[in-house]
Amino acid sequence: MLVLEQVHAHYGSAHVLQGIDLEVETGKIVCLLGRNGAGKSTTLKTIMGVVRPSAGKISFKGQMIHGQPSHVIAARGLAWVPEDRRVFASLTVEENIRVAGQATPGPSANRIAEALSFFPDLEARAEQRAGSLSGGQQQMLTIARALAGNPDLILLDEPTEGLSPLMVSAIRSGIIKSRDRGASILLVEQNFALATEVAERFFVMSRGRIVYQGTRDDLLAAPEVIKEHLGVGKAKSLAALQSGGV
Repeated sequence: MLVLEQVHAHYGSAHVLQGIDLEVETGKIVCLLGRNGAGKSTTLKTIMGVVRPSAGKISFKGQMIHGQPSHVIAARGLAWVPEDRRVFASLTVEENIRVAGQATPGPSANRIAEALSFFPDLEARAEQRAGSLSGGQQQMLTIARALAGNPDLILLDEPTEGLSPLMVSAIRSGIIKSRDRGASILLVEQNFALATEVAERFFVMSRGRIVYQGTRDDLLAAPEVIKEHLGVGKAKSLAALQSGGV
């Protein structure tokens, strides 16, 4: 579905992405892992056209999209949920979702109801102003709003950062429901336990390059990769997972 081939990107003179090769297959959840500053968010921004690639190719559903404007890429069926939880604070939950649903053809009312159904906590707050929601609820809203556009592929950037375990569980459920209803997902996530629960394939980034790729089982069987490129904390998470502690 999505293929990146030798993608490079710069911020001024800084060479941030240095030949990225990455693929997301239809109906799969793929996770992009790496330390802070590795280039994960830049990868998502480059896919969406927010950052223009300086070299390489990006194709989506068989069509080249690199270098195209973000709104054109989105119209092809790509949705991006950035890490900064941008909601329209003065609008209600339902109004936030309606705005997104109207951007693509189809019955808006049905899309609003379906998008809300991914997160039951939002359904009870449909008439509540988005600015009064908790951080976790706002994150649910940004994902629900993306889903209202009926995308084929969703790019999720750190959706559980700073959230309580209860909210993390709700986001996890929403991610799985999204996949089960037909959306493919490229997930950037620091919560190692969550990532290994939901994703089927993993790409590990370090200093702007992909240094490892494999299935969930491959990654869990490679503690040296986790320790070197993701940190001691992730290695401890792996040990806890293997002992049944998480």
